[in-house]
Formats: sequence, C-alpha cells, structure tokens
Amino acid sequence: MMLTIKNLQKTFFRINEQKQKETFYADKDISFTAHDGEILGILGPNGAGKTTLLRMIAGILEPTGGSIDFDGVTYQEDEILIKKQIAYLSGNTKIYQSLSTYELLTMCCDMYDVPKEVASKRIDEIVKTLDMQLFLHSKIEKLSTGQMQRVNIARCLVHDPMYYILDEATSGLDIISSQIILDFIKKEKARGKTILYSTHYMEEAENICDHVIMMNKGCVIKEGTPSQIKKSTKTTNLRDAFFCLIGGSHDA
Repeated sequence: MMLTIKNLQKTFFRINEQKQKETFYADKDISFTAHDGEILGILGPNGAGKTTLLRMIAGILEPTGGSIDFDGVTYQEDEILIKKQIAYLSGNTKIYQSLSTYELLTMCCDMYDVPKEVASKRIDEIVKTLDMQLFLHSKIEKLSTGQMQRVNIARCLVHDPMYYILDEATSGLDIISSQIILDFIKKEKARGKTILYSTHYMEEAENICDHVIMMNKGCVIKEGTPSQIKKSTKTTNLRDAFFCLIGGSHDA
C-alpha cells in the first residue's frame, strides 16, 4: 500500500492591508510518498500548512491543484472506498458529550458497517490498547483531556483502517496519555499501517518517525530521515535543524 501526493496545493482568499481581496497559498507544490509500515512525520510550527495538507489528504478539503492517490485510487474514482480505509484525527474534533465511551464506539462501528460479532471484539482490543477500561462506561463530558483524546483516537480505529492521518494527536496531553498514544502508533506501524503524523513537537517526531517532511509557510523545506536531516544541517536534533533551515535561531 502506498499514498502518493503530487504537486498538491491549496489557495484561499484574504483581505490585505489595502483592503483588497488577494489569493494566497496555504500549501504550495507539495509532493511525497508514504509507504505501509511507515510513520511519516509532517513537522512545522503553527501556520505552516500542516492541517490544511492533512484535510486535503483526508478528503475534507478539495485541493486547488495536484493529486492524491491511495494505492492507485483517487477520490475522483472512488471516494467511499478511500474513506473506508482512512482514519482522520484532528486536534479540535468534537465528540458527543452525552454518550459513554462504549456507546460512542458502538455507534461508530454501526456507521462503518462493522459486523456486531467483529465490533465487540474490536472494541475490547482498542480499550485494552489505549488503557480505557476505567472510563469505558463513563460519559464523555466527565472525562479528562487525555482520556477524551484516547476516546477520539479509539473512534478512528473501529473499522481497522489502513491509513492513519493524525493531526497533533498528543497536543496538550500529559506525559502518560501522550505515551499511551505514541505506543499505540508504534504498534499500528508494526501491523503494516501507513501513518501520517503531524506535530510541532520536534523531539516527539524524532523518536517515532521513519521519515520526516519539514514545512514552513505552506512549503516543504526539507525531507528525509531524521538522521539525514540532522546530518545535512550539521545539527544534533530536529529542532535545531528546523531553525537552521529557516535561517533563524530559537535562542533569538
């Protein structure tokens, strides 16, 4: 399985200082491939274009140009097939507060037409993997931020997707919740899943990503393995490498 992105771009309109309408690129001419059994990190600061990129890949935003190919299939050819194979998690996803964790997961199984005998086993596996036993039957409105994010990830997993599109999955979480989620991502990689992982936590990406795309102002400024990027920038970590690439210093 392989995800192929070619010359992808997205433009929006804004009002400039002269109060005139102008076009700007949120993402411009982005190309890369992501393979099965790989965690591809998409790194950059807030406003770099990461979320817009992932929303296009997830089929939520329509690109202005370029192509998105899931193992030979595009959204224009079979949108339903692709969406059955992907899981998309964004940092601001809202979930039904009045439902319990179990009720939400059961509802998601129904939405994806997961057979009932498979759904029960699948929910049990996810609950154990994400350590959710203690709040399985608690209402979502009563959960902590970390618990709610685990529920958010769990509802993406019920249909056993092939592609994970994770946008800031650990943002704002405590160290225990973050580690549970990172361990889960590593397990899914071992199962041969393709994982796009967007984050502005450079140290986190360095620990789990096989390949990295660094973005700034809507453009890819560097691509490679963490080791390759550090070597080419003569730095010892991805944070310093990023500042080297944009010609600045994080000490400034």
